[in-house]
Amino acid sequence: MSTAAGLQAKNLGDGVLLELGPPPANIIDQALMEHLRLELEMVANQSEVRFVVIAGAGKHFSYGASVAEHLPGYVDNMLADFHRLLQAMNDLQLPPVAAAVQGRCLGGGFELALACDFLFVDCQASLGCPEIKLGVFPPAGAALLPTRCGAGKASSMVLTGELLSGSQAASCGLAELECAHGSVVETATAWLQQNFASLSNASVRHARRAARWPWKDAIENVLPELERQYLEDLMKTQDAQEGLQAFMEKRAPQWKNQ
Repeated sequence: MSTAAGLQAKNLGDGVLLELGPPPANIIDQALMEHLRLELEMVANQSEVRFVVIAGAGKHFSYGASVAEHLPGYVDNMLADFHRLLQAMNDLQLPPVAAAVQGRCLGGGFELALACDFLFVDCQASLGCPEIKLGVFPPAGAALLPTRCGAGKASSMVLTGELLSGSQAASCGLAELECAHGSVVETATAWLQQNFASLSNASVRHARRAARWPWKDAIENVLPELERQYLEDLMKTQDAQEGLQAFMEKRAPQWKNQ
């Protein structure tokens, strides 16, 4: 087992558990992004590892990305680091990567889960991208959601900030499997072991890259344009800055609709 600031790597036998932290919020800040990317690079070089499970320490997967790192002067570097992590999840010769989601899985945490090959959800989980309520939108969420649940549902979630229960996520195809409360990591691990233990690990890694062309298209072609729109257009509006500042100050935003 290895430990870095905000991240723990644990042995699952023929798999690896990457546990986000610190709880309860398990915020996806730039330090955690970097540590997670480095752990995935290590896994890519370990031919005996058959699967990766990403989960949150404690009761939640992640409350999302650091709001402070979304503010002007910080957001450019934060988005670049986050999208570098998503690109690594595509480019590295990894075994299957699953998100084991319990509790809150919001914003950047939800986007990280969407970038995984599989989502397993606790029946009491709550998933979504509520960024619109802060006056912004989720670039990676807007790019990746249609790969899982179709353009219509993706648009609804991005525009309204709707949150899905674990049951709803499974029923709309966003999640692979709904799990009994408190069992998501164990259920995900057992499913991955059952499905991949008897297969060629080398062949599965190549098949994974072949099957990920929708993620590849979303991350390499769609996401850069959405990031440009976010940084060059949205972040110049008064409401985007007001929404983030209001959240930091724990008050209701005062929208100017401009």
